[in-house]
Amino acid sequence: MFETANKIRQKDLEELAQNRIFDEFDSKSILITGSTGLIGSELALGILCANRLRNLNIKVIALVRNEEKAKKIFEKVLENPNLEIIVQNVNQPLTYEGKVDYIIHTANTTSSTDFVTKPVETIMTIINGTKNMLDYAKKVSAKSFLYLSSLEVYGTILSETPLKESEYGKLEILSSRNSYSEGKRLAENLCISYSCEYGLNTKIARLAQTFGAGVTKDDNRVFAQFAKSVINKTNIVLHTKGETVRNYCYITDAVSALLTILLKGKDQVAYNVANPNTAISIKDMAGIAAEKGEVEVKYEIDNKERGYNPVVKIILDTAELEKLGWSARVNLDEMFERLILSMEMTEQL
Repeated sequence: MFETANKIRQKDLEELAQNRIFDEFDSKSILITGSTGLIGSELALGILCANRLRNLNIKVIALVRNEEKAKKIFEKVLENPNLEIIVQNVNQPLTYEGKVDYIIHTANTTSSTDFVTKPVETIMTIINGTKNMLDYAKKVSAKSFLYLSSLEVYGTILSETPLKESEYGKLEILSSRNSYSEGKRLAENLCISYSCEYGLNTKIARLAQTFGAGVTKDDNRVFAQFAKSVINKTNIVLHTKGETVRNYCYITDAVSALLTILLKGKDQVAYNVANPNTAISIKDMAGIAAEKGEVEVKYEIDNKERGYNPVVKIILDTAELEKLGWSARVNLDEMFERLILSMEMTEQL
């Protein structure tokens, strides 16, 4: 019995399931919003895999917007008694009557184009969705509520000194592109406010860009575009100079970090989630991918609006997360190897 037909992703899930953090959630129930997204689905499948391999009894309540997509992602586990799928938009109040111990709120748009073309929807989904889930957490007296935020809350940073959670750069509030960044900032404050006013135990995870096995071929984020170029043997095309520097996180490392924060993180505290050893520019990352696929990197710089952020240099400091006992395991080269193999596998299924 397996959790997915993708052999690369299945191997990841079984490696992830060896983490003893899962034992701490035995006989508990975890509600995960955005369960058809990369992180949400990895969380859900990882828990079900841990149940099977570690003889645990963790209930997964997967909140999804697209039932058809959910059935495809969870095809192998639809009959699993520890999985319950709820089809609902997070913009609507949740009325689920079952037992819920923990909540991980991952639901969110990740399309940079939408940040520019649909800024109102971007903001309101972040705010309304988060408020609805916080209200639900308050209603069921959840033991812990984890909100998935983003490195974009830090604004424009141009220093390669590792960035602590208390340090921020400029964020232009009159830019519609910042609908996502400002929405994330406000949602973080909403989490803290619910903790202060209602005693809800809230934690925040600020994730670097996260990828790995399970990324779909319709994903247009930069790492996915690079991987598709490698698979298709086409040149990688950059529409900027590729000067932005970030660090990244592999999907299984991110999931173990989220469960660690959910269980061990402090109330009203934000934690950076990244592999501290993966800092690289877009240009250099394109070079790594191009070398793997024996293709070239081409530049086509124009004035077309694609929703890209201004040039930033953000390297997240993960010291606070590491104090909780977490450490990243998968390096950047292995991230791309697994991503490419997984996307090739997906095309064959």
